[in-house]
Amino acid sequence: MKAPALIDLSTPTADEKRALPIFSKKNTNTAMILALLAWTIAVFDYGLFGTLLPAMQEEFGWTETEAYAINTWIAVGTAIVCFGIGPVIDRLGRRKGMMLTVGGTAVVSALTSVIPAGLGFISNAMLVVVRSFGGLGFSEQAVNATYMNEVFQVTEDEKKRKRPGFYYSFVQGGWPLGFLLAAALAFAFLPSLGWRALYIMAAIPAAIIVYLIAKKLKETPQFELHEKLTQLEKSGNVDEAHALAGSFGVQHSSTAPLKRIWEPKLRRNTIVFSLAWIVNFFGIMVFSILGSSVLVNSRGVELSDAFWMLIVINALAYFGYVFHGWFGDVIGRKKTIIIGWIISGISFSVMLSPIASTPFLIILTYGVGLFFLVGPYAAIQYFMAECYPVSCRATGLAFIGAMSQPGIILGGALFTVVTAAAGTTAAALWVGALGTLVSGLLMMMAKPIPKELLEDPSV
Repeated sequence: MKAPALIDLSTPTADEKRALPIFSKKNTNTAMILALLAWTIAVFDYGLFGTLLPAMQEEFGWTETEAYAINTWIAVGTAIVCFGIGPVIDRLGRRKGMMLTVGGTAVVSALTSVIPAGLGFISNAMLVVVRSFGGLGFSEQAVNATYMNEVFQVTEDEKKRKRPGFYYSFVQGGWPLGFLLAAALAFAFLPSLGWRALYIMAAIPAAIIVYLIAKKLKETPQFELHEKLTQLEKSGNVDEAHALAGSFGVQHSSTAPLKRIWEPKLRRNTIVFSLAWIVNFFGIMVFSILGSSVLVNSRGVELSDAFWMLIVINALAYFGYVFHGWFGDVIGRKKTIIIGWIISGISFSVMLSPIASTPFLIILTYGVGLFFLVGPYAAIQYFMAECYPVSCRATGLAFIGAMSQPGIILGGALFTVVTAAAGTTAAALWVGALGTLVSGLLMMMAKPIPKELLEDPSV
């Protein structure tokens, strides 16, 4: 189903000048709400596996090391899905891309709930294949960052145009909200209904949100223009494509999106962002995805207590997104990311030490660590969106986001090896906490937002 175009895409007359249409306040707010709901539910499904891993470990008969190994194999499959989704979104559009990622989440959640546990290798293989397609839901954040960046450029809401990072942070904050929802529902229903029912709970709202996106969400005028230019060029009307682009004062590139992100003016940030994501996801894997396992196996917390601790910790983490979105508008997104990840690495190190000897200190140090671990993603997602033109924006964000999965694979392998040799505490320290700290140092090499990209809104 295709929404009516917001933009005049007719053939321009000679020297005609046009402007991209304005996104109304109502459409902007609708976009923010649906993007937040879509990301929250996608993360709900994505976070359920880590949250429920101890319970699934018992039913599937895995050892602690085997459970971490299964998680690593799922990350391999997730990476394959994530790498492929960006170019698809740059061709389908932001609206259809969001429907694809959230719709995929609904299917994955439903299928996970019916995988049998008594077939040994076959059960494990089925779980790995199905959960790998959770990469669709994980890629939803790339669609959101791409979509909201374009919406904030043309919105009539002056506050959102001037402080886009702050307002985008409310959307990206769906990450801790999704994990909070996973922990809260696991705390409430896991003992009575079991882990399978929780995946059904994730599938239903995802399906509802797909319907709402189809009915309510409008495509961005930037993508509609890009889509029209691409169609004209493919049909051989190259001169008409350049005339239409010129009427809007933009340039059009026919270069494949995946190739564009490696062009000289984009290459450095593509490399730096990718390396930072790989290493930072050592920390995300350990302290966000496997949070319940770390609390149980490292700090000796009971599983039921770990759930309510994670509810409190993720509630605090949401404000980390809001803070870092605001702070990025004030001091710059690059500085915000560096400061946050360094503080996070230090805080998690303290949490894993004998200093954090009480539930209060565990929650405090874990909460501060997660606040500064996930919060900077409100800044880095928007920072990355500002670094790529429309024609390859979703590809760039999805490609870099996919680097999280090599991070989980490599981090998972290291975490499994160190756990087997020295226990979960040592693994969480040397893989999770140190990885988070190093990612902050890597971001020092990121290039400031290229002015030529901001001044030339290439589509």
